[in-house]
Amino acid sequence: MNRPPTPFILLAAFSVVGCHHEHQEHPEQGKFLVTSPLRKDTELTRDYVAQIRAIQHIELRALEKGYLQGTFIDEGHQVEKGAKMFQIMPMIYQAEVQKANAEAELTAIELKNTKLLADKNVVSPNELALAKAKLSKARAEVALAATHKSMTEIRAPFDGLVGRFQVRMGSLVDEGELLTTLSDNSKVWVYFNVSEVEYLKYESQPDHEKTTTVKLQMADGQIFDQPGTVETIEADFNNETGNLAFRATFPNPKGLLRHGETGKILMEVPLKHALLIPQKATFDVLDKKFVFVIDEKNVVHSRPITIAAQLPQVFAVASGLEENDRILVDGLRKVRDGVTIEVDYKEPSDVFGHLEVHAE
Repeated sequence: MNRPPTPFILLAAFSVVGCHHEHQEHPEQGKFLVTSPLRKDTELTRDYVAQIRAIQHIELRALEKGYLQGTFIDEGHQVEKGAKMFQIMPMIYQAEVQKANAEAELTAIELKNTKLLADKNVVSPNELALAKAKLSKARAEVALAATHKSMTEIRAPFDGLVGRFQVRMGSLVDEGELLTTLSDNSKVWVYFNVSEVEYLKYESQPDHEKTTTVKLQMADGQIFDQPGTVETIEADFNNETGNLAFRATFPNPKGLLRHGETGKILMEVPLKHALLIPQKATFDVLDKKFVFVIDEKNVVHSRPITIAAQLPQVFAVASGLEENDRILVDGLRKVRDGVTIEVDYKEPSDVFGHLEVHAE
């Protein structure tokens, strides 16, 4: 037999429903931190993937065919300009020099005899001129043979760092075969790609406002101790990526940076009269960002905004807010659109003093 519910049970049930209804209608009590956007000049740090190249990086190749007779340097060592690096067996070329010298001496004797006969009108002037031409040709052969012999010595064309050996002593090398590489990394060129939009913004700045000094973040996260200078921009865009390559030059007095390394270029971009808000004052709905704006009656209203740039803990706003707007900083999950809250307003300078933002 079912009994009707007692008055006590009904009272308890209504109490639970009433409490639940009251919790849904009102936000959590307490003051909420509110501030206004901050207008100021600041800087945005943009980073770009970079490739490091020595200012001179060449391949050293054999100029003549032969056996590698001597190696006078080691991999990874610094060499000075003119230092002897490799020697290809020169015996054949030495013999060619001796042969050319002998032929030059013979033609010199022939010229001397022809001149004596020409002085006595025994031979014609044409024969004397022919003898002189033969001597000139013989001397040219001597110079050619000496040049071939000199090519068996591979010397450093500039001060640089020796790369990996591609051949070993005793190897038979062909003309043009790669022996090693040589890098002059006293300075390095660092290439980084910039989008078309960023390039146009860069070029639209007055020359005195353009950022020409950059920093290099190395692969271990450390900042290289020498600043770099943007010196040139490539002529053509890459149609596949839509990017344009910039080149910055860095002094490398300690030789720390080497050809082929990677890193990141850090470029400071000025933001004039930027409207800044704390990142924690925003929330996302799908792919859009919103803030809670507090009106003069302390009523909460959600408003979409457009972000111009992202800085550490701070957003620069492109549209959606004005300087005199009041925005909710903390407790975004405790309020909703249309509710009235108790406001604890703080000046933007006080709120931003605890955030990472660089101002000029």
